[in-house]
Amino acid sequence: MTTEIKAIMDERFGHDTLLSVATAANSIPYVRIVDAYYENGVFYAVTYSLSNKMNQIKNNPIVAVCGEWFTARGIGENLGHIRDKRNAKIAAKLRAAFASWYDNGHTDENDPNTCILCIKLTEGVLFHNGTRYDINFKDEYANE
Repeated sequence: MTTEIKAIMDERFGHDTLLSVATAANSIPYVRIVDAYYENGVFYAVTYSLSNKMNQIKNNPIVAVCGEWFTARGIGENLGHIRDKRNAKIAAKLRAAFASWYDNGHTDENDPNTCILCIKLTEGVLFHNGTRYDINFKDEYANE
């Protein structure tokens, strides 16, 4: 992936951003909007491990995302509890990115089911200033 594409992705999504996340269960698609944060080919969201979204990802980790002239596919994974020591670095970044709403009562870090959803992108399409970029995130390759 070129430095230019990395910069575009960071500028668009390297902060609190609304992202559509699609999952599937029993051949039925489901889509919802989540607050997400992007870093190095991965979107992160704070969510609830018992939600339909996380249950669907547990059974079928292939997801699709869409936001701001960008669509992609990836692999969803539950990284576990927000306060798990293994999640300390990304959890701190998520708290900072989501600071405007994070402590409004919606997120309960004391609840053991409050978790981090990680979506590792595999391939996507990004549009910027009239140019289409086909991105292979697995190989960090982009094609205009």
